[in-house]
Amino acid sequence: MYFKDSKGFPSDFLWGSASAAYQVEGAWDSDGKGVSNWDKFVRIPGKTFKGTTGDKAVDHYNRYKEDVALMAEMGLKTYRFSIAWTRIYPNGNGEVNEAGLQFYDNLINECLKYGIEPMVTVYHWDMPQALEEQYHGWENRQIVDDYVNYATTLFKRYGDRVKYWITMNEQNIFTSFGWLEGMHPPGKVDDMKMFYQVNHHANMAHAKSVIALKELWPEAKVGASFAYSPSYAIDNKPENAMAKADYDDLKNYYWMDVYAYGRYPRAALAYLEANGVAPVFEEGDNAIMKEAAQLVDFMGVNYYQTTTVEFNDIDGVGTSHEMNTTGKKGTAKVQGVPGLYKNPQNANLPTTDWDWTIDPMGIRMCCREITSRYDLPIVISENGLGAFDKLEDGEVHDPYRIAYLKAHIEELKKACDDGCRVLAYCTWSYTDLLSWLNGYQKRYGFVYVDREEDENSGTLNRIPKDSYYWYKKSKLIQLIEVKLQCSKSKTHIRCLYSHSQKQLQQ
Repeated sequence: MYFKDSKGFPSDFLWGSASAAYQVEGAWDSDGKGVSNWDKFVRIPGKTFKGTTGDKAVDHYNRYKEDVALMAEMGLKTYRFSIAWTRIYPNGNGEVNEAGLQFYDNLINECLKYGIEPMVTVYHWDMPQALEEQYHGWENRQIVDDYVNYATTLFKRYGDRVKYWITMNEQNIFTSFGWLEGMHPPGKVDDMKMFYQVNHHANMAHAKSVIALKELWPEAKVGASFAYSPSYAIDNKPENAMAKADYDDLKNYYWMDVYAYGRYPRAALAYLEANGVAPVFEEGDNAIMKEAAQLVDFMGVNYYQTTTVEFNDIDGVGTSHEMNTTGKKGTAKVQGVPGLYKNPQNANLPTTDWDWTIDPMGIRMCCREITSRYDLPIVISENGLGAFDKLEDGEVHDPYRIAYLKAHIEELKKACDDGCRVLAYCTWSYTDLLSWLNGYQKRYGFVYVDREEDENSGTLNRIPKDSYYWYKKSKLIQLIEVKLQCSKSKTHIRCLYSHSQKQLQQ
């Protein structure tokens, strides 16, 4: 759609940034915390870049006050963070760890002190290793009860201060990388039957947690965050259009339809049943998923790139079980499912050093599709650029990140003009942090953290990048624009702008 004039973003729009406990906190065995599946997985040789661990990460556990103060100075209105299950229940179930609960009390209160809305992710991939040893974790239906118990503990403790909740982060990623690609715990490859069963367990954990939250805090806002890559058919050939439909049903709608409708796509389920890999349901599962879908308040979206889809014949390319984790552009391989689709590179779009497409219009596309298909509000829970940032003379110049974010924000504004109800935009990430497979070479933050893969390297000092100051300036100008919505005075505008510049210089 084209609009001569833009309405801009709502005055209560949540401008924020995001992180995950394992990637930022460190303090992996402090104050009663238990061992997570990632604490163990990263110690398997060859699983992460240069054997990087999250033992120290960027020490957010001990430096959260400094980090939150920097967020406030920058102008963030929300901070999305996850809670480590192992800090709350070190063994996944059983006795609760008060020290862990207190840490997140402190973090939440620190955010509120500065007027920053806490947005809590219940699960961002770090499952207690004890549950893997007790009953194989997500593979066993028992995890649903343990998950709901853990989530309910958080709702009871923090629900008086936390309005926005995200049950699951990128369920499609942690399950596919864990049971198909071998790159995440438990490191299994092509276990298709278990992959779909694990997803069903996760869907039931999500659904029951949504219901539990609404029983305790009816006014709370809740959804799940999905790693959404809108798809383009490579051309107008009917077989490629059908390949796109197959891709969407199996790679996108398979999760989003559950969150929004409480059911799996009919065509996808028929395909799984025909191939003997459909999940096993317990009595009442369908009703629970549908009940939760009626209670969901938004669709969370982690948007980074779009995907191109082409028909893949039965003897075509499969999955190589690898991805570009080196940052050497052009090394990613075409992946696919024989007989259905493959995903060639889009020749019309630039890419990052990690071969991710850079497609600002895609964020508008995903908002339009969610609005049309589900009619749900949207939280952009992640969007950002990973790059080889360099510290030079005490400064980090990242014009590429500024350009990336500006372009995506502009397209997001157009999505709002289109009628999409976008509630929040959270960049990934605030500080540099541990990239699960890429170590610290792939930096995403507004704030540079002085460390490399060696756990003894660096000072961990926080150094704002150019993008930090750009964002801070942008928020001040936006504030001026809000104040001037009813004003026609150019003199007033100049005066306020001059005042903002003085603030920036202080």
